[in-house]
Amino acid sequence: MERHFDEELKELKQKLVETSELVKKMIRNAVESLKERNESLIGKVFEDEKKVNMAQIEIDDHALKLIALRQPAASDLRFIISVIKINSDLERMADLAVNIAERNKELLKEPPLKPLIDVPRMAQITQGMLEDAIKAFLEKDSELARDICKRDDTVDNLNDQIFRELLTYMLSDPKNINRAIKLILVGKYLERIADHSTNIAEDVYYIIEGKDIRHHIEEIESS
Repeated sequence: MERHFDEELKELKQKLVETSELVKKMIRNAVESLKERNESLIGKVFEDEKKVNMAQIEIDDHALKLIALRQPAASDLRFIISVIKINSDLERMADLAVNIAERNKELLKEPPLKPLIDVPRMAQITQGMLEDAIKAFLEKDSELARDICKRDDTVDNLNDQIFRELLTYMLSDPKNINRAIKLILVGKYLERIADHSTNIAEDVYYIIEGKDIRHHIEEIESS
C-alpha cells in the first residue's frame, strides 16, 4: 500500500513537470513570435493553452483524490497541497503567454515601433526563473528557491525601464501610442509570469523547509 502511494506521488509530480515544460514552450513561442514577427508561433501558443487547461484539471483531480483517499500526513500533505498551488500558477502563466501572443497578433498589423532589447532580456530572465523553480522542485533545492525570489526585483526594474522608454515614444508622437501600449502590456505580462515563478519558488521552499517565506522577503534578501 505504501509503495503504491509513492508511485501515485511520483505520477503526480511527473504530470506537473510535463505541464511546466508545456508552459515554458508557450512563453518561449510567445516571445519569439514578437521578436521574429512570426504568426505561426502565435497559433502554437493558442493550441498549447488547451493542453495546459486539461492538464490542470487532471492534476487537481488526482491531487484531491489522494488527499481524500490516502489522508496523507506531514510532508506528503505539504507536497500535495503545494502541487495544487503550483499547478494553478502554471495555468495562470499559460494564460499570460496567450495574452502576449494576442498583443503580438495585433502588433503584426503595424510596422515595428522600435528594436526590441529589454523585452527579450526580461523574457529570458523570466523563463530562467520558471525553469529554476521547477528544478528546485525536482531537486528539493531550497537555496535555489530563495535565489529565484531575489530575481523578481530585476524583472520589476526592467519592466519599469520598458515603461519609461515607451512613454517617451508616446509623448514624442501620438501615432506611437497604440503600439507602445501593447508593448507595455507585454512587459506587464512578463512581470506577472515572474511573480508566478516566485510563487512556485516559495511553495518549493515550503515543501522542503516547512516554512512560509511569502511575507518575509527582507529575510531572504539579507541572507
